[in-house]
Amino acid sequence: MQKVNNKPASLYHGSNVIVERPEIRVFGHYKDFGYGFYCTRIEHQARKWALTKKEKHIVTIYSYSETDGLNILKFPEMTDEWLDFVADCRRGKEHMYDIVEGPMADDQIWDYVEDYVAGSISREAFWALARFKHPTHQIVFCTSEALKTLKYKDNFKV
Repeated sequence: MQKVNNKPASLYHGSNVIVERPEIRVFGHYKDFGYGFYCTRIEHQARKWALTKKEKHIVTIYSYSETDGLNILKFPEMTDEWLDFVADCRRGKEHMYDIVEGPMADDQIWDYVEDYVAGSISREAFWALARFKHPTHQIVFCTSEALKTLKYKDNFKV
């Protein structure tokens, strides 16, 4: 458990609908940090997420304040620990965190992670390929208690 930062931050969620009441939905393929409700601190990234949806493209904005008592895991950057955690989550291994935050395996990094998980490339080859990619960010809310730290603020169409 980490020290709490109580300063509210804006988070963004890209979708095809306005999401005033976020929910944890368990379906589809395994994601970087497991199942949950994904947001980002980077508005441009949320816009890109919204544009991947058919028809409508909406970014919902939330106020987020960390709360004492939650089990939060943060990865400030891509590290071996981050890679192992993402690989485990992509394989379907569950974790016990309320919130996980860190870099995102974007489309290209995702391909490298898949190659690493499949054993097609070594850890060293992964880092050689991933080293020069632009910064990304994601934060996933994995429990109903974690979702209580989000407050709907606004939305906009892309």
